Amino acid sequence: MMFLSVALVVVSNIFYHITQKSTPGSVNPFGALFVTYLTAMLLTVAGMFIYRPEGGGAMQVFKGINWTSFVLGLAILGLEVGTLLMYRSGWQISLGALVSNIALAVLLIPIGLLIYHESLSASKIAGMLLCVAGLYFINR
Repeated sequence: MMFLSVALVVVSNIFYHITQKSTPGSVNPFGALFVTYLTAMLLTVAGMFIYRPEGGGAMQVFKGINWTSFVLGLAILGLEVGTLLMYRSGWQISLGALVSNIALAVLLIPIGLLIYHESLSASKIAGMLLCVAGLYFINR
């Protein structure tokens, strides 16, 4: 399951960036996102009927939901609008995703250390420095 989940993320990200880059510039970004979220909502409702807890009723799928679902909704909206505007402003598909993901990875390291008490090894520090150097060279 560990590698299958990563494969799902990678394949989904490929389609995500291709469709974001291919969305016509004349389309209102919020109109496009409305259709996107409507599609996701319909698929999510179907998924709730397929993936149900043992012995749980229809409302059981909402048990335990807290603030994280609402903040995730805001974060996803920011990702969607930001990515669409990134490509509309001229970023190449090969560089926009790379630059944003490397910056994200570098910024998540201190968050992982401070909030989740993850470890930081010499190889992780070297990788982070290589990422920062890569950002420098990519943006020259």
